[in-house]
Amino acid sequence: MRVHLVQMNIDWEDRHQNFTRVDRLADATRINPGDLVILPEMFDSGFSLHTDTTRDTDNETRGFLESFARKHKCTIHGGRTVRPDNEDKATNRATVIAPDGRLLADYAKIHPFSFGREPEAFRGGDEVTTYIWRGSDEDSLTVCPAICYDIRFPELFRLGMLLGAEAYAIGANFPAARQEHWRALLLARAIENQAFVFAVNRTGDDPHLHYAGGSIVVGPRGEILGEMGDEEAVLSVEVDPGSVRAWRQAFMAWRDVRLIESPIEPGGART
Repeated sequence: MRVHLVQMNIDWEDRHQNFTRVDRLADATRINPGDLVILPEMFDSGFSLHTDTTRDTDNETRGFLESFARKHKCTIHGGRTVRPDNEDKATNRATVIAPDGRLLADYAKIHPFSFGREPEAFRGGDEVTTYIWRGSDEDSLTVCPAICYDIRFPELFRLGMLLGAEAYAIGANFPAARQEHWRALLLARAIENQAFVFAVNRTGDDPHLHYAGGSIVVGPRGEILGEMGDEEAVLSVEVDPGSVRAWRQAFMAWRDVRLIESPIEPGGART
């Protein structure tokens, strides 16, 4: 099974230019039927709070993902902004489309980035979800989607593992100023859950921040299977679903998980 991380310099709030950019990068990459392609968070706009402009009201971004999946006969996972007309806040989504154009998952980011004022325009989702990525043969992996700031919250990933996740697919706009955190957190999420991590970050600049890429594929033992610098390119990596199952069988840390209800609410208040 082969995963492709599309590390791109996102054009600010320019949906069609970003579609063109994805197509150009994909055309230079050998994408086979059954592969998984992962795009960054809000790949169609950049990390913008201007949801009147960026929301996928007409499902144009979803339509692009559906067309891409059918064209390449692959599974594609990409970020978009969803805000119904009757709501004042949007959700930051990871939308996953199967090779036949079916919707596999539409995960809403659970943890809006308060330091970056994301909660002013976005509400958090409330559901951890998984989808089945099926390769071109009989192989498959259960994948849990997450978005950017989510990687700082290991309980999301633990719940995903308990739902059967064998891999985590993460799209991000993670700033260069905290690049060391990005790498360390992703390694930890792979090691503690004995799972693959497929994490794609954007590169380049938006009107506010610089991004350094660093897209990475981590194996279930914490081994680096592929990693990028700050270039705009596609990282393609072969992954063996059997390696997750073999490692979990050989080192059964997952069987010792105990979820203990905390008496402390976030912020320090006791329940």
